[in-house]
Amino acid sequence: MQLYDSVKKTKVPFEPIHEKKASIYVCGPTVYNDAHLGHARSSLAFDLLSRTLKALNFEVTMAKNFTDIDDKIIKKVEETGQSIQEITSFYIDRYLEEMNALGVQRADIEPKATESLEAIETMIQKLIDKDIAYVISTGDVYFDTSKDNAYGNISHRIADDNIAQSRVAHTSEKRNPKDFALWKACKGADDICFDTAFSRGRPGWHIECSAMIEKHFTGNDAYSIDIHGGGADLLFPHHENEAAQSRCATGHELAKYWMHNGFVQIDGEKMSKSLGNSFFLKDALQIYDGEVLRYYLNSVHYRNDFNFSEEELQLSKKRLDKLYRLKKRVSPGKGSLPNKTFRQSLLDTMSDDLNISIALSIIDEMIATTNDTLDANPKDKALKKETLANIAFIDTLLGFGAKEPFSYFQIGVNETLKKNVESLIEERMQAKKEKNFERSDMIRDELLALGISIMDTSEGTLWEKV
Repeated sequence: MQLYDSVKKTKVPFEPIHEKKASIYVCGPTVYNDAHLGHARSSLAFDLLSRTLKALNFEVTMAKNFTDIDDKIIKKVEETGQSIQEITSFYIDRYLEEMNALGVQRADIEPKATESLEAIETMIQKLIDKDIAYVISTGDVYFDTSKDNAYGNISHRIADDNIAQSRVAHTSEKRNPKDFALWKACKGADDICFDTAFSRGRPGWHIECSAMIEKHFTGNDAYSIDIHGGGADLLFPHHENEAAQSRCATGHELAKYWMHNGFVQIDGEKMSKSLGNSFFLKDALQIYDGEVLRYYLNSVHYRNDFNFSEEELQLSKKRLDKLYRLKKRVSPGKGSLPNKTFRQSLLDTMSDDLNISIALSIIDEMIATTNDTLDANPKDKALKKETLANIAFIDTLLGFGAKEPFSYFQIGVNETLKKNVESLIEERMQAKKEKNFERSDMIRDELLALGISIMDTSEGTLWEKV
């Protein structure tokens, strides 16, 4: 397995810190609003990584955190009058539902900041005891970046006064301009705060990930985990600061490999709330099936920026349609074993830093070759069983192709039309029983006029939108 390491800026062989085990930590959302396509892209990228490692027989443990205490969340509390638990629970549940719709497998560990306060306090206290962190008069706690000789080694950037180092206002009591907040003291009686030995307040953004990793993973003398992942925008300052505080608190590096996915753009512009073009995932899922979105969002290599275009999405769906048309052609039935060459080719290309473009072209080639063979020999039962197994492996590795094919081609049909179609099919079945073939043919024509194609099988009449 070859991975692109964001720190080394090159592909390197994956050599886990514990044999045949892979520990992965991915930065999750701050749960004060709905997930957008950027969240989806990151989740899908690391879902592909996890699936590939599992297919290569690694024992994978993945963690994805929820930041459930933050300035934006507190502002939402003030605006809505809801409790912090009500707000964060709502958006966590919504996020998990939407990720499930995209076929993203649940993380093994889903820690929350508010449930990790003891681990956070312990890590901060270690840094204070070493004089690597310091408490100022307000009760805020800062990390002294001058005490870390390796600071900047992750992102290869050094902060200055013009770069926002943390989600806290600048203070003249900071030892160095680039020092960042580990703990924010209470601002007043209405602030949401927690008690610690150093002050009453709440954690800074960066510290929670480091503390969660130390709490939930057992590394070795050199590293806490194998892989740390997230969006490219997190490389600096978030991941730089995580690495620094973990390094200084534990005496070893946080992660052996750092991986980052590219940005999402909408018709050429970087997705940004300030630009007014943020595309919420919930809106996309109202229009497009989750599997169609998954296929489309994964169709560009995870490290590249992704330009979301409805025209390109429709073209992508047509490509996925071909897989389901083949599945329909070889269904119903049970799969045997996937073709060894096909299976190995997919594994090899996904082992090359998740080379999805080549993987999809291998699938396209399998579809075309299988259709050609079936054209010459439509009753090739062994090939049909192998093809079903190939598609099942695609689903295991890449997360699409699992739907019953006729159901797939019913995507986008509203409930009113579905009821009408089912009623007409039932009427047609009754007409056939009564040997009223003229009426039966008329109903078939009526369905075709509605854009519905039907097929009579041993399991009944199946239909799809054409």
